[in-house]
Amino acid sequence: MSQIDLDDLPPKIANQLASVKPGEELVLVRGGLLIARLTVSDETLLTPPEPLEGLPAEEHVAEVMSQFNAMIHDEF
Repeated sequence: MSQIDLDDLPPKIANQLASVKPGEELVLVRGGLLIARLTVSDETLLTPPEPLEGLPAEEHVAEVMSQFNAMIHDEF
């Protein structure tokens, strides 16, 4: 599976990709030929994680590192 980080794309393209709503389809075309159809299937993937407000600084850092560690292990 290929993965594209939106931060690596030009802002106009990243914004258009990020603005696709659940159930909507984004069609990629090159030279008039259909390259791909992308559909957002789950809105929960679009919502940012809850902020960690109210935690002391040490616990905040520990929680962020814990979430980061979990994401790394999920990816690999």
